[in-house]
Amino acid sequence: MDIILKPFCWLLLIFYRFAGYGVALILFGFVVKLILFPVTLKQKKSMIQMNMLSGRMQKLQAQYAKTNPEKYNEEVQKLYAQEHVNPMGGCMWSLVPMVVLIALYRIIRMPIQMLMNVPKDMVAKVAEITGVANTGAYPQIAMAKALNDPDILAKAQAALGDAGKGLFSMNFSFLGLDLDAIPTWKFWEGGIHWATLGLFLLVLISTAVSFLSMKVSMATNKVNSQSQNEQMDKTNQSMMLMMPLMSLWIGFTVPAGLSVYWISQYLMTMVQEVVCGKMLKKDYEAARAAAAEAARLAKEEEKRRKEEARLERARRLEEEKLNKKKGIKKNEEPAQDGVNRDDSREGIRAYARGRAYIPNRFGEVTEYADPNDLFRARTEAAAAAAEAKKNKKAKKAEKEELPAAQEQTAPVEEKAAESQQAVSEELPAEKENTASAAPAQPVQTEEVEVEVEQEEVELPDNDEKEGV
Repeated sequence: MDIILKPFCWLLLIFYRFAGYGVALILFGFVVKLILFPVTLKQKKSMIQMNMLSGRMQKLQAQYAKTNPEKYNEEVQKLYAQEHVNPMGGCMWSLVPMVVLIALYRIIRMPIQMLMNVPKDMVAKVAEITGVANTGAYPQIAMAKALNDPDILAKAQAALGDAGKGLFSMNFSFLGLDLDAIPTWKFWEGGIHWATLGLFLLVLISTAVSFLSMKVSMATNKVNSQSQNEQMDKTNQSMMLMMPLMSLWIGFTVPAGLSVYWISQYLMTMVQEVVCGKMLKKDYEAARAAAAEAARLAKEEEKRRKEEARLERARRLEEEKLNKKKGIKKNEEPAQDGVNRDDSREGIRAYARGRAYIPNRFGEVTEYADPNDLFRARTEAAAAAAEAKKNKKAKKAEKEELPAAQEQTAPVEEKAAESQQAVSEELPAEKENTASAAPAQPVQTEEVEVEVEQEEVELPDNDEKEGV
């Protein structure tokens, strides 16, 4: 940390030897602002570019922010890349003045180490020589004031040897004020003196300059007379109050030298704002024109939406009048040709299938079938087909065996025919009956042919028995 602070210590020590402690703090603040001026200018440009993109950002937000946040972030990144804008371009550098303030506070708080280059382990010996307790918030300031005595300074230099070569008497006065003292708001205690009243006024001046600087900065950064972002305006208003309050609190808790630095910082900030405003005049005008165009488009969009809403209200009123003439109640759905409300109902959902649902609008609707049932039916059909094929093969085999059986029964049939002829000659009447009944035999189906043949085989046996 001390290595980082060395350049600040070197710069402040040069200014101190040139013009004294108070002027050194003022010059230190001016130099820091000059060094950071290019960064401040870049920050201003980045802010102008962001303001010029605010209209397109609002369109993307209205289009994607609620429905698809991921798409919104993606489109925003594309917009930044397309316009070569870095949204964080000026945020980081805006913290540099605060970092410098913290560094300066450490230098003011530890002048023995920071300005006189005394090692940390030798500070205790300086405290012993000066008779100052090495405790509390600002013991080294008291040691530095004690070194204003030539005898104590010489004694400390001799005791420290080479480490004490940087010791010197340090004067903290500026305009009759002791800048190493901490201001108090009870300046009247112990009588009103310039030493206490001046420190109190120094804190008030730093607070007022801080507020004035914030006002100038907001006026410079404002690119449109109308508010473009309410949230941003609220943030700026809060900052305009918080920064002066912070200046007031810091002024009554740290040595007065920081208030002097604070005043110089804010005065230089106001000068920078004016200079940046002139250098970026064209950019501000372009941003102002872009903001005006965005406001005009927003008004036209609002006017269009209002007109659409008006037309929609007029349409609804006209529709209500027509429904009233037709006898349709306000909350009742108008009847449509071929539409039945009950067809679209599913349980308690009155319009689950749609308000204009007609079951047979596009022809017969195929009923839903469970895929498992279809698979089962297909399997059963395949099994039935296989069984039918098997039965067909069995019947074919039986038909092939049938001619052999008929050849075996042929002699028996001839004998039966002869016996029937003999009987027919003796019984003419029975012959006529038999002749009339004979043609009926071929009418029998193929299924009972085997049974008939079996019966015909049995008849000759009976005739032979009768002949015997």
